Amino acid sequence: MNTRPSLEDVSALLLIATYRSFRRAADELGLSPSTLSHRMRALEKTMGVRLLHRTTRSVSPTQAGQRLIDRMQPVLEEFDMALESVNDERGRPSGALRINASEIAARVLLTSVVPDFLTRYPEMTLDIVTEGRLIDIVEAGFDAGIRLAEAVPQDMIAVPFGGETRFIAVASPHYIDRHDAPETPDALHHHACIRQRMPSGKRYRWEFERYGQQTTVDVPGVLTLDHQGLMAEAAASDLGIAYLFEHVVRGRLARGELVTVLDDWCPLIPGLCLYYSGRRHVPSGLQAFIDMLKEQ
Repeated sequence: MNTRPSLEDVSALLLIATYRSFRRAADELGLSPSTLSHRMRALEKTMGVRLLHRTTRSVSPTQAGQRLIDRMQPVLEEFDMALESVNDERGRPSGALRINASEIAARVLLTSVVPDFLTRYPEMTLDIVTEGRLIDIVEAGFDAGIRLAEAVPQDMIAVPFGGETRFIAVASPHYIDRHDAPETPDALHHHACIRQRMPSGKRYRWEFERYGQQTTVDVPGVLTLDHQGLMAEAAASDLGIAYLFEHVVRGRLARGELVTVLDDWCPLIPGLCLYYSGRRHVPSGLQAFIDMLKEQ
């Protein structure tokens, strides 16, 4: 009787340890949490050692479980690379491509490269996960991430796309009619501002620059939100001035729901980048996605 654990079960253990959650790992694997838990108990019985600490609220690897994960993670990566190298020989990408992105970046992708990519490569599946915080894409099992160039980790290979962008201050025409437009960033202290809460819990300080002069303003305001789409909606509802990624408000600006203020204090900055680890084999699906980004 063969009692050697399967790579599939070890991969599932790694996923549980990464997410610290049976439910999230089960969703990723297309299983029920109870089925996955049963498989892990069977794995522990086969190994003859406890691999996971379980409580009603969390799950984490035991010392033995972490030791197994540390030793097996490179093996699993090599296994995936071996399968991918065979896939490369087929001449047509297939399989899954997992990308971690901010919500704004995901919206840009959905209106640009994604439709053409899925049409051109019908054997590919694309899994885009959006979250505000910056994560370790390798540790979390993603093929690539997408963020503004300034947020890309230095040890990653970055592929710029979409050109330069900027953050802009906007308000509704009705608000400006009642309060007049601020002429300098310091004048924001006399306005109602819609502040932004970052994933870390800190409030974002608005950053401006003109003719090489930089200034940062901790703006006042009675409304704080953690979603740029909601901030744009609040500004269009005459609740104050918001400072947002230009792509988020492009439609509202075109329809006249919002107008820009302090325009000459909002310079262009390097835009979005897709980034990935240079220490790993680039899957054919990811390479095809990169090529399409460069095309567009």
